[in-house]
Amino acid sequence: MPSGTAARERDEGFVALISRRIGGPLGRHAGASMIGWLTPTRIALLTATVAWIIGAVQKLPCQVLTAGHYPNSYRRLCYSDIPLLYTGRGLADGNIPYLDHGNYQTLEYPVLTGWLLELQRRITALLGAPVGPGLDEQQAIDASRLFFEVNVVVLGALFLLAVWATARTYVPTITESVEGSRTSPSTSSGRSRVWDAMMLAVSPCVMLTGFINWDMLPVALTALGFMFWARRKPGLAGVMFGLGMAAKLYPLLLLGPLFLLCLRSGRMREFGRLMVGFSIAWLVPNLPVMILAPDQWLAFWTFNSDRGGDLGSIWYVLSLAGHEVPHLNVVNTVVLLLLCAGIGWLIISAPRRPRFAQVGYLVIAAFLITNKVYSPQYVLWLLPLMILARPRWREWWIFTIGELVYFLAIWGHLDQTLGPADGGPDRLYWLAVVVRIGCEVWVGIMIIRDILDPDRRDPLRRTQPSTSEPAHFGAPDESQTVDQPRPQPKGPESDEGRVSGPTGPEPDEGPPGESAEAGSAPALRQAQGSRRQAEGAGRPVVYGPVTVAYGPVPDGPAEGELTGAPDAPWVVRLRGWLTAGATGPR
Repeated sequence: MPSGTAARERDEGFVALISRRIGGPLGRHAGASMIGWLTPTRIALLTATVAWIIGAVQKLPCQVLTAGHYPNSYRRLCYSDIPLLYTGRGLADGNIPYLDHGNYQTLEYPVLTGWLLELQRRITALLGAPVGPGLDEQQAIDASRLFFEVNVVVLGALFLLAVWATARTYVPTITESVEGSRTSPSTSSGRSRVWDAMMLAVSPCVMLTGFINWDMLPVALTALGFMFWARRKPGLAGVMFGLGMAAKLYPLLLLGPLFLLCLRSGRMREFGRLMVGFSIAWLVPNLPVMILAPDQWLAFWTFNSDRGGDLGSIWYVLSLAGHEVPHLNVVNTVVLLLLCAGIGWLIISAPRRPRFAQVGYLVIAAFLITNKVYSPQYVLWLLPLMILARPRWREWWIFTIGELVYFLAIWGHLDQTLGPADGGPDRLYWLAVVVRIGCEVWVGIMIIRDILDPDRRDPLRRTQPSTSEPAHFGAPDESQTVDQPRPQPKGPESDEGRVSGPTGPEPDEGPPGESAEAGSAPALRQAQGSRRQAEGAGRPVVYGPVTVAYGPVPDGPAEGELTGAPDAPWVVRLRGWLTAGATGPR
């Protein structure tokens, strides 16, 4: 049966439009599949395929067909690094990235990206492209065009993988109660967010920037990392994050907030397993290049360390405005560390453990806002995290508009057509950078608000479960009873402010850190009494705790949403100190 979460999810925005086109939203008693094999995940994948083809068509005006005819890719909004670097980094000459030394610049990307380029170079050669030194201009053009077409297919497959992983991160689970009865996926936890993947599948940001560079590789790997973490497979999640860092730096930044989440929940064993997988996966592609070509391996790190404020960054705007920031490496690092410290404090002091995707978005957004460069394709880093952290179409539109404003402005700035004709300051470009940052900050503020008030504001935690769920959604962060009943709709309030109704008052939780320990006799008696009251009133209740038999639990072992795992004792004490002065139960 469709859950309340999934129903609300498919009845808003683009998903509502799609559902009307295929016969309207599912009814209350409809099954999980829609039209035979046309499940929500497959619809998202089909939509993503169409969107990717549209993006590829949008790049056609920039293809170079004949020598001497080079279209203005800035003005046509279809620039791509891919065909340029094929010739500019020696791939057209048959050279292997990092290992061959020719008269060309060393590839300035992490090693796994270089290995992807080498794979695509070999596929291009197998398809008949001329390869080797001494190519004439037309041969190089033909080879680079075929190389780009190979990339369209390979990067498209990675995009579909990212959409699939995003769709499968929050899905119903097959669960098993204390009595041993098993529920089907269609009637389990009710936390399906499959339709959220449509936000990624139809994103104009993907259509416009997915072909600029090879960022879709780390994006897909990171999406898989979140999916495996949600499925309580920390080792595989670590492998995906490690491979992601081997392709781009940003997945490394996710380890900090994840460490604090695991520390807060006392799940350091799972974090250790993740780190083992991460380390091995990062070393496997990097170690050969580190040994055989150490200088070329360092090219990525030195390139980014030596550059100044560059396109898209707030530091670049300040320099254009005549306010050059001295010691930029130090300043930008200090600002980033301060922001990360604030995020760390938020993770520890929040009333409930934040979701991994929420703090992941905050950290990556902080990195991109303070970074020395912001290439248009960097939006791909944030987009899946935004969808998992705040799956609401309003924020999707705000985020998308900010990125599209910047996308249009960067090409006009590079083409020197956006600024005044007399060559004066390009203030429209400055404004576009500020608008983009402002939209990213807006989404971050909404996420922080969700973290501070999860039960009322978090789109994933505030939704009341359907009556068929085996466990309520949004278990308390601190210690809780094993046999806790489902929260009932609000009724008339008693003098003490507690909700009362036909099922009686809610169990008193007590102050943070003082709730009954899981499995204690008073807690069990209290929960069983509330359950009997609910049964007498004819209301649905939850029988016993739920353990995951198959499928994912949102945000993995550090989340504890279905198991109700308590915080580590030191976290309870620290939070009590941080919130000193507060009175009464939370």
